[in-house]
Amino acid sequence: MNGAENLIRTLVDNGVDTCFANPGTSEMHFVAALDHVPGMRSILCLFEGVVTGAADGYARMTGKPACTLLHLGPGLANGLANLHNARRAGVPLLNIVGDHASYHLELDAPLTSDIAGFASPVSGWIRHTNSAHTVAQDAADGIAAALEGQIATLILAADTAWSESSSTALPVEKKPGSIVADSTIARTRTALQSGEPCAILLNGQATSQASLEIVGKISKKTGARILADTFVTRLSRGAGCVDVERIPYFAESAIEMLAPIKHLILVSSKAPVAFFAYPGIESVLAAPECNIIEFAQPSHNIPEALLQLADAVSASGVSPETVSLELPELPTGALNGESIGQSLAHFMPDNVIVVNEAITSGMMLPPITRATRKHDWLDTMGGAIGQGMPCATGAAIACPDRKVISLQADGSAMYTVQALWTQARENLDVVTVIFANNRYAILQIELMRVGAENPGRNAMDMLDIGRPNINWVKIAEGMGVEASRATTSAEFNRLLEYAISRKGPMLIEAVV
Repeated sequence: MNGAENLIRTLVDNGVDTCFANPGTSEMHFVAALDHVPGMRSILCLFEGVVTGAADGYARMTGKPACTLLHLGPGLANGLANLHNARRAGVPLLNIVGDHASYHLELDAPLTSDIAGFASPVSGWIRHTNSAHTVAQDAADGIAAALEGQIATLILAADTAWSESSSTALPVEKKPGSIVADSTIARTRTALQSGEPCAILLNGQATSQASLEIVGKISKKTGARILADTFVTRLSRGAGCVDVERIPYFAESAIEMLAPIKHLILVSSKAPVAFFAYPGIESVLAAPECNIIEFAQPSHNIPEALLQLADAVSASGVSPETVSLELPELPTGALNGESIGQSLAHFMPDNVIVVNEAITSGMMLPPITRATRKHDWLDTMGGAIGQGMPCATGAAIACPDRKVISLQADGSAMYTVQALWTQARENLDVVTVIFANNRYAILQIELMRVGAENPGRNAMDMLDIGRPNINWVKIAEGMGVEASRATTSAEFNRLLEYAISRKGPMLIEAVV
């Protein structure tokens, strides 16, 4: 057994059984080992940004790490944007990055680079494996690090992969989260029982259905508002779920929303700040006099902490209020973000997974779909675009029995359009809706908001992706995905109903 085979065996034995890959020469022994070690599902992606984004989506839906297989420093660098998003999402993920053989590094071959330097900004754990005798333990340590909710990067020298290896490692066990201090619970209870306006701000584990039910009890007992960050890792929502208000994207709206709150309780979240600085607008969104309480961080046992808080405020026996099903009528007339949201809310099936990277159009979709059938909602956590279609790909691999709807802006879709090919090859049950407005609409808004005056042709050309318009139907068909175009609400309604009724990937180009 060589080092690559031992590595895969260690991964599979510890539940890491899915690998999103774009390999090169340095990884060929890992590739060959896939035929010799059973249990690892390997999924080829045609760009490393798809590899890392798919691993993110997979981890969000399973709670366990996938591994990626990337080629040297340049391959890792191609995937960094979606590793940034995954790090912000706090998901478990293990990168396997091939490197030159140890004796070849000193020759400074063309693809030699500082792999650890590339990995460092997005990785909480990095190790360079230079011996086949340590590869099993190195892999186990990387898995353990990933299970703590961080990105782990294992750099595998090529000679380590092909050398004989017989090392073993003890099984990896996920460490239980830490316990919230009694003093923090007491301080939070005091705020909730103060009679002053309170809000509980959630993300991460705190937006699961189980956690939201506990928060719903606390809210009903104390009157605290339930908020979530603008973008969420994974939010259970729809009929039967506890309702959550989202902090608006634009700073002015967020400041207005948070202004009355005297106590803001953070659960797996951070104190809210504006996404960007704007002239004359505060960057910190909560009021200066707001008492911000860091109740629980992602490293804590979030469900247990919330149960303790519910007990502290005598809310354990309370029945939380939940959303009632309220489907809108099908829209007619012009096709726009609002009408697409109404159509989605009408047709979304039970237990669907929605991945939202619709950017400008996506801002109006959460309120329109709040009372539809129960579903999970995934956002682009780190703000690096090109995450939506890869994330939907990974979610579909993780949950093959669930429909996935990918809501995708046309500009950001071009960053990782190769995800469509993987969806076709794996026959994934993903419906991709392209919001085709042929421009970077959010940047046209931001140009005005930052105070840029009288933009001319040169400036506006930087925000326009028309001339020529992108033909999404032809692109999708060229990738092996069935596709159609909708220009009216009636056409979109028909296509969405059809796409949801069938299995396998389909793309709808919605001209808005």
